[in-house]
Amino acid sequence: MSEQLTPTKTYYSVFAALVALTLLTVGVSFFELGNWHTTVGILIGVVKASLVALFFMHLLHSSKLSWLAALAGLFWLVILMGLTLSDYLTRQVLDF
Repeated sequence: MSEQLTPTKTYYSVFAALVALTLLTVGVSFFELGNWHTTVGILIGVVKASLVALFFMHLLHSSKLSWLAALAGLFWLVILMGLTLSDYLTRQVLDF
């Protein structure tokens, strides 16, 4: 069996950071940030997803092939979001 590369203390620290970021998300939801509300929420979500991918999915110490698979999934997400936004932003508002 292979030895553990990341110490257990790191996992607890990352877990604590994820809990803190979740509480930050809840706290930010009570403030009126206007147009920045979505941006702040997405930024916190990206940080949390990065922590999960790097530590709990062991991407930090994995091979380049695993990084390629993760980046391919991220690229596919960007394509889907881009196509969805291109449809949404080109629609015309109908006045009744």
